[in-house]
Amino acid sequence: MECDAQKLTSALADSTRFLIYQYVSNSLEPVTVQEVAEHFSIHPNVARLHLTKLEDVRLLSSSSDKSGKGGRPSRLYSLSDQVVSLQFPPRDYRLLADIAIESLLSLGEAGESALINMGHRMGTEMAKRAMKEFPFDEATASLEEKLDHINRLVIAQGLKPEIEAITEDELRFRVYNCTFSETAKRFPNSVCKMHNALLTGIFETFFGNIELREDDSMLNGCRSCNYTVVRLPVANRPQPQET
Repeated sequence: MECDAQKLTSALADSTRFLIYQYVSNSLEPVTVQEVAEHFSIHPNVARLHLTKLEDVRLLSSSSDKSGKGGRPSRLYSLSDQVVSLQFPPRDYRLLADIAIESLLSLGEAGESALINMGHRMGTEMAKRAMKEFPFDEATASLEEKLDHINRLVIAQGLKPEIEAITEDELRFRVYNCTFSETAKRFPNSVCKMHNALLTGIFETFFGNIELREDDSMLNGCRSCNYTVVRLPVANRPQPQET
């Protein structure tokens, strides 16, 4: 896949472009260059460049305004239909992932434990790579800066997240897409545990000791998977399961 995670993350590295992406994705209707320019108080040419860059990596798509208004037709920008699948592996790799998960789960509790640990390691490694690519001072970074980094990382994985700070030590986190949705239908309990461990690994890398509580799941018919993230004292850090 040409639009890999590195290209997506790079496209969202510019703070203005990232805010424009959020603005378009949260809009109920497609937006024009002029609307973006006015909303962010930037020149239309600058807005057009940002929108074009987002379209180049397939985060956004555009179409001609067919409203019938006079003058030069404008472009309408909206969230790309392909954004959900950008980070999904090709079909053969998805099949391989299904076989690997099924093989692990055939080992019973030990296999499920290994799957969960694998998810945690994946999340941790993804977060570490993101922090190296776009470094910031962990000791002085604000809560907003950390959430901004996490948001970019999760978007680059093909998810549509929402992160809300309730307090300095408690976050509300939602994702509206699931990278493992097809596999989760076959192994809902185990795959959700693995996915939750992956998210835990991401948040732990940025915040240290945390507890991720799943409040609701798309598998239960909810529009999103909803979580509460709570920062824990060092003494309460959960220990990884042995395999």
